[in-house]
Amino acid sequence: MSTDESMILNDAIEEILDNVRKVSDSLDPENIEQMNKVLKTSQNVFVMGLGRSGLMARAFAMRLMHLGISVYVVGETITPAITSEDCLLAISGSGETLSIISAAEMAQNRSAKIIAVTSYVESTLGKMANLVVHIEGRTKIDSEKNYLTRQINGKHQSLSPLGTLFEVTTLIFLDGIIAQLMVEMGKTEEDLKARHTVLE
Repeated sequence: MSTDESMILNDAIEEILDNVRKVSDSLDPENIEQMNKVLKTSQNVFVMGLGRSGLMARAFAMRLMHLGISVYVVGETITPAITSEDCLLAISGSGETLSIISAAEMAQNRSAKIIAVTSYVESTLGKMANLVVHIEGRTKIDSEKNYLTRQINGKHQSLSPLGTLFEVTTLIFLDGIIAQLMVEMGKTEEDLKARHTVLE
């Protein structure tokens, strides 16, 4: 690997870390408090995301399960009907993914709470949600919006393709939520470990 190529790797990591820091600095404590209250008091938490966002949702679902929260991943065969006692946490960078909007509409019709994790607060999903967490990041629909800026800076392409900034930042944010919930619920790492699967 040439020096230039290794520099690209380092620059890409820095771009991701800069986005994580920016989002961390902009989080609203009251918003986070409300989100955690919904997660702790819902009978069931349903999580949803498509593609790589879906992987972030699954990782979060696993940690919620470790905390003893009843959680389901939308689309799995064992997922029950959502009710007014439940919440849907939907992850969509654009906030316009049709299948997620459809699921949110169903949750809304059944009076379940909706938490949206998105880059676009004013998106369809954002407007439907009871609570919106704004995770800034270059999503798929932003691919050409900052083209001119990159050209001026001498960067002909983004170092974090498609939704990378949103997805990675979302994963780190949700792991931070788990750390906060551990403290609020009086849980230790040993408590989480005790609930980890033994069927691997």
